[in-house]
Amino acid sequence: MTALVRRAYGASPWHLLLMVGVLALVAYAGTRLLHGGDPWGIAVWFVGAALLHDLVLVPAYTLVGRALRLVGRGHLVLVPAVASGLLLLVYLPLILGPSHTYVAKTGLTGEPFAARWLLASAALFAASAAVGAVRHRRARRDRAA
Repeated sequence: MTALVRRAYGASPWHLLLMVGVLALVAYAGTRLLHGGDPWGIAVWFVGAALLHDLVLVPAYTLVGRALRLVGRGHLVLVPAVASGLLLLVYLPLILGPSHTYVAKTGLTGEPFAARWLLASAALFAASAAVGAVRHRRARRDRAA
């Protein structure tokens, strides 16, 4: 069965199941967004986000990644830096202060977003440092052996 799915689909059944789940989640989120009322605003946001991502962010983090690779172990910094940057990009309006529409629709002040972004970023960099420490320790042990 697995070989049949792999031959027909081109990847494992787990990949197919994951993709179906992601598409279902996107469809649910899309219906929730469009139920909110401003389809043109949402369309402009999606097109703008796609253009910003493809024309600005991809070249930027590609250049940063290549520069870090030239330095040496920059890949340990790249993952948390990109994740932190993307979180900042997504939540920047709420970090700077939510709009009146956001407060009116949710009843939330948006107050904890900056602190939560800083905590998430700190956790990402701490996890990266832990991975780096484990790799460094293993490399020293392997050289000693």
